[in-house]
Amino acid sequence: MIDGDGVTRRGGLPGAAGVEAVWRIESARIVAALARFTGDFGLAEDAAQEAVAEALVSWPLAFPASPAGWLMATARRRAIDAIRRRAALQDRLVLLAAGSVDWVVDEEVDPEGIDDDVLALMFISCHPVLSREARVALTLRVVGGLSSEEIARAFLVPVPTVQARITRGKKTIAAAGVPFELPSAVERRERLGGVLSVLYVIFTEGSTATSGDRLLRPDLAYEAIRLARTLAVLQPDEPEVHGLLALFELTAARFPARSGPDGWPVLLEDQDRRLWDFSAVRRGLAALAKASPRGLGPYGLQAAIAAVHASAASVGATDWERIVVLYEALGRVAPSAVVELNRAVAVAMASGPAEALAIVDELVAADRLPGSHLVPTVRGELLARLGRRVEARAELELAAGLCANQRERAVLLRKASLLA
Repeated sequence: MIDGDGVTRRGGLPGAAGVEAVWRIESARIVAALARFTGDFGLAEDAAQEAVAEALVSWPLAFPASPAGWLMATARRRAIDAIRRRAALQDRLVLLAAGSVDWVVDEEVDPEGIDDDVLALMFISCHPVLSREARVALTLRVVGGLSSEEIARAFLVPVPTVQARITRGKKTIAAAGVPFELPSAVERRERLGGVLSVLYVIFTEGSTATSGDRLLRPDLAYEAIRLARTLAVLQPDEPEVHGLLALFELTAARFPARSGPDGWPVLLEDQDRRLWDFSAVRRGLAALAKASPRGLGPYGLQAAIAAVHASAASVGATDWERIVVLYEALGRVAPSAVVELNRAVAVAMASGPAEALAIVDELVAADRLPGSHLVPTVRGELLARLGRRVEARAELELAAGLCANQRERAVLLRKASLLA
């Protein structure tokens, strides 16, 4: 039922659930429009959060007919109130107030420019002046719409730590005088790598949790996919954006088979591929096709590797030679110890464990991944395949001691015990 004041009485979504649903969908648009309206990124985010807090009180009693409009109207009023309290900004208040008299709940704020606003918001949240941790926190907060509690739970850090990162991030942006505006095409190209790396960090933590008692944090991974899809719409001519989205989709396609009903990890060779999400595979391949014509970058090459896995009927039927070639190409454009370690795994499947062990031993000799459980994990597997069981067991036990994820650690210890 719609009353004369434009709200639905007791007939919409339940209050808290309604606020959460609307905020998750509309938060980037609301904060982006407010930031352009006020010219102050921190003020925009604070005003939006105040509007959400007010909605949590008001919506259980009266769910608005235009929830996004209600949030925008309330946040805009809160922003004006905040500016009014800043004596040094009285001139700006006059200008803002002059344009706000006829603003109504259902009005859209510059619908033609909203895409650019959201894109600007993503680039500000991932600005180079911020630390990586602050970029991740701000992106999830202001672009993804996650609460501090959700971010803290995803990364297994205290809520005050997340809140401090967000607060420092906003202060840093203000101190650096970062304007709310869409960077030029040249600047976007220069800074795009930073945006993509933040999304990659978010997705990676969701797809293989570095710590805790869960192998996956799918909510975090799917949030990264949603943000990558948004970026692909806003930056359709950037191949690496499509490459990153392809990587996310193709990796997430295997999520349903990566753990059993009890939550324990299921290795690739043991996965029931019928459980894979083939809709995600198709989306990933389509995104990869958009990335391919201009040549694949680091994310596109990783997506191409994931595509080889997705197209194989089994581990034995996988084109491991092609995966080795793709890892070699990836190592040339984006060299890293993790790439070399993954290349070693592919070499072991294509050519045997002895050749692969030589690659891993080079990483050990150079101390390329100190403190990581990944190197002893792979080395232990290779030694086991070579029949060097005592050494293999020692490596797997070492890996278990370094691994912070409880599920992975248990699997490593089980493998070590089988070599006793």
